Amino acid sequence: MRMTVDELRQHVREITSRSYGSGTNKYHNQKTGEHASQKEHKRAGELKLMQRAGLISGLREQVPFELIPTQRDKAGNLLEKKCSYIADFVYNDKEGNQVVEDTKGVRTAEYRLKKKLMLHVHGIRIKET
Repeated sequence: MRMTVDELRQHVREITSRSYGSGTNKYHNQKTGEHASQKEHKRAGELKLMQRAGLISGLREQVPFELIPTQRDKAGNLLEKKCSYIADFVYNDKEGNQVVEDTKGVRTAEYRLKKKLMLHVHGIRIKET
């Protein structure tokens, strides 16, 4: 059976919308409010309640940590941009210890590497929820 050009275009749109297109991403998480996923949005609500109850303090969201600084040659030309990890949440627990937390559905190779760099560079172990 042969397809017309219009049928082919429609078929490609359907396939694309099932994979990455039409507002979805490759991990199929749905952006909720200002958060990257429903799981992150739910956790933000829990942490805000914990802060109001006095269980944690200093709650911050989307906190960047530099892992590798920008690299330039002797003339000042950019060789490589900096590499950063952006934590979903940073807060202090009841004892005053800083907690860096990330809500993860999929632990990508990039995330696993940045997690190791956070421990090596900053001495921070990321709490995963």
